[in-house]
Amino acid sequence: MRVLVIEDDEELAETVAAGLRSARMAVDVALDGTAGLSRARVNDYDVILVDRDLPGLHGDKVCAELVGSGCRSRVLMLTAAASTANLIEGLGLGADDYLGKPFDFGELVARVVALARRAHPSVPPQLSHGDVTVDTAQRRASRGGRSLELAPKEFGVLELLLASQGRCVSAEELLARVWDEEADPFTHTVKITISRLRAKLGDPPVIETVAKYGYRI
Repeated sequence: MRVLVIEDDEELAETVAAGLRSARMAVDVALDGTAGLSRARVNDYDVILVDRDLPGLHGDKVCAELVGSGCRSRVLMLTAAASTANLIEGLGLGADDYLGKPFDFGELVARVVALARRAHPSVPPQLSHGDVTVDTAQRRASRGGRSLELAPKEFGVLELLLASQGRCVSAEELLARVWDEEADPFTHTVKITISRLRAKLGDPPVIETVAKYGYRI
């Protein structure tokens, strides 16, 4: 799962990003509306968190631009103005959800996960193939009832492969959907992560390599 945080308070932005990363999400950060909209147009995010009072380009404008362009990302607006009128106004701009500051971080994670499940195509709360299961809400994975201790990128790869329901997923797509913008596209990081994930999943193997294309379950 890949998330974009557009928040001008750098300390808050990094705190939110760190918390979402601890929940096994890939996170990019933009500190103003213009930079955020630019990133959203280039990268494929599952969820975008938009602070309403942004410099450069107001959060309302960012939201309207995203919705108007047909962006597949789900939008969660964050604001210190949390009255019912503000909520109605924010949702009226096309936001999928609205959360007032200060917020409980557990609630924020739950809302982000819920929004990601409504992305296109939608993802169910639980993904499975045979005895391999990923709980997308609790951010947990297991095989045969055995809990899998997966690193964030390993979890993200497994989640995306299961959600793809047998479709072959290229290394480029995995890199775009599971890693953040700091990832080096010329490294073997996807191959190494797949290798480690296979080792943790054990036998019989469930991840198939499709020559010259990618991977599938």
